Amino acid sequence: SKMATEYLEDVLQGRQVIHSLDVEDLPLGEHQFWFQVASDGLGQPKNMPVTVFKGSQDGPKLMITAGIHGDELNGVLAAQQIVRDLVGQSLHGTVTIVPTVNLPGLLNHSRDFVSSDPGSCPANLNRFFPGNPEGTAAERFVASLWQRLLKPNATFAVDLHTQTRGAVYPLYVFSDFRIPQCIELARLFEPDCVLNDPGDPGILETVWNRSGIPSVTVEVGMGKFTQLDMIQRAVDGVFRILTFYGMLQGEQRLPEINWVEGNKVVSVRAEIGGFILPQVELLQSVIEGELLAIQYDAFGDENKRYFAPCDGRVLSYNVDALREPGALVTRLIS
Repeated sequence: SKMATEYLEDVLQGRQVIHSLDVEDLPLGEHQFWFQVASDGLGQPKNMPVTVFKGSQDGPKLMITAGIHGDELNGVLAAQQIVRDLVGQSLHGTVTIVPTVNLPGLLNHSRDFVSSDPGSCPANLNRFFPGNPEGTAAERFVASLWQRLLKPNATFAVDLHTQTRGAVYPLYVFSDFRIPQCIELARLFEPDCVLNDPGDPGILETVWNRSGIPSVTVEVGMGKFTQLDMIQRAVDGVFRILTFYGMLQGEQRLPEINWVEGNKVVSVRAEIGGFILPQVELLQSVIEGELLAIQYDAFGDENKRYFAPCDGRVLSYNVDALREPGALVTRLIS
């Protein structure tokens, strides 16, 4: 049974509320809806903003999501800027933008999904796709999102993230190199780093790819820290994608590779508690045994040094000095 766009009785802030979306049955042009993904413990709807740009002819359907982790705002800001920049463009195919996936996480400044059910939360939403309509609050939220909004409306997809709070990332793409279009998508971002990554179960990118919908995850810098240059690079990448696949007019070419493409990421984690000062810069080349960070105890006395376990490039390091055992110190890509 083919799904249709199902309109609810409600209008919220001048925009219609929908229960499901099928971009095929929308008229041409620009549309904004509230997608009623779930309800909270008081029975109030959780409404998610959705913008659809439906072009003048049949063509690819690009889905852009952001904010699956509620404290990763550069991706949200990039998705919103893509909406602003697409207004009035002559488009071939359809672009759907869902900039604030994890509604309760965003409102709670939380990476995780937050619900009123203590048994099911907090939950990392990006481990639950495609969800379960009979499961916990988080699993139902994801199932509703996947079945009624995401899956029916994409031939390929981009999911925008940032590094978790407390550490820094460059513009960094996860891409499954077994899928040729995923290689193209990654390279069109002109990123700093690409990881050839087969994906893990429950992650949106993986579930897209296993559903025959090529997808990449793009890390747009730091969590909860506005980086306008990173945001602009992510936006530029999406517009290169739209041009490359003939959705917008322009030159259809893949950029020359001048970034790191790796198959392995190694995380160095704190072994004791204390305050850690990094001794490396982002994207710096390091050799095995090179000093990465120095740790100090609560009195300020040095108590540990961390060294590179292998050769590589610095992919991430802590910018939050306070580190307990197991917390990230440095991440290398090789």
